[in-house]
Amino acid sequence: MLPKPNLTPPFHIVRVAYADLAITDMGYSREYYHDIIGYHMEDETADTMYLRGMEERNHHSLVLRKADKPIVNALGFRVRTEEDLDKAHAYYTGLGLPAEWVERAYQGRTLKVRDPFGIPFEFYAEMEFVDDILQKYGLYHGSRVQRIDHVNLFHNDVNAATRWYANMGFQMTEATIGDINDHSSDIWASWMHRKGGVHDIAFTNGTGPRLHHIGIWNPSMMDIIHLCDTLATAGHADALERGPGRHGISNAFFLYIRDRDGHRFEPFACDFLTMDPDLPPRLWDLRDPQRQTLWGQAAPKSWFELGSLFDGVQPVDSQLFADKAPIIAPE
Repeated sequence: MLPKPNLTPPFHIVRVAYADLAITDMGYSREYYHDIIGYHMEDETADTMYLRGMEERNHHSLVLRKADKPIVNALGFRVRTEEDLDKAHAYYTGLGLPAEWVERAYQGRTLKVRDPFGIPFEFYAEMEFVDDILQKYGLYHGSRVQRIDHVNLFHNDVNAATRWYANMGFQMTEATIGDINDHSSDIWASWMHRKGGVHDIAFTNGTGPRLHHIGIWNPSMMDIIHLCDTLATAGHADALERGPGRHGISNAFFLYIRDRDGHRFEPFACDFLTMDPDLPPRLWDLRDPQRQTLWGQAAPKSWFELGSLFDGVQPVDSQLFADKAPIIAPE
């Protein structure tokens, strides 16, 4: 059965808020994320960069930390109140799951947890506010990144992950299931939200848990096409992995890019609102080729196989295997 959201969750999550990534080359990453993609650099030290989108008022939505190997340190969610942080701590510790208070620059109290699958998440209620630069168009560059929108994870047990996050108050907006005529069949991928968009978090069947990509919202399709031109002519053509194109799922006009550490981002535009609490999910049959790309473009093999490792998590293979392999573009 498709899980329904828990309308009285143990604590209230507002939205996905940031990603904290380990990178190996500060100079390259500054050029790639700030100069080319178009993030605003809010602060930087010798080994850490704090970046945000042009409409974001919280201090950062992307933290890049110099390290010997690329990993995902944590994914951050904002909760509604300080009381929700205490409720989160009680909930995780009550289930015997790791939960500890950690210090994070520019943030108030921050709780670091691991969900039942080992994935490291951080919760906070307060972060330093910074200048409003939404209409300071002289600062715009690259693809004019506006905000973080979602995170998408490879998961070895999409069904269990979907149930867990539904209980945490996430509402399913779309799903790929094994048989469109049988709603009790396995969930192969799910898209779940808190803020009223298509998703704050999504799970895709595969070896995991691993981070598949971070979704960043852009003002228009033309900004994404401009990013393609910029990457291709500024020495970063190797970052282009898939697209641009149009997803069936989410309706997003998308591009997938990977930095030289392997971290994948999805600049996108044109998804839709999902605010009504009784909105039924859009369901896609596993065999429908338009769910991945409305126009019929095949994805490269790397898109199905490569992802970023989470700190402290050893991925395992999924037990779900399709009788028909996904359509993969020729190499």
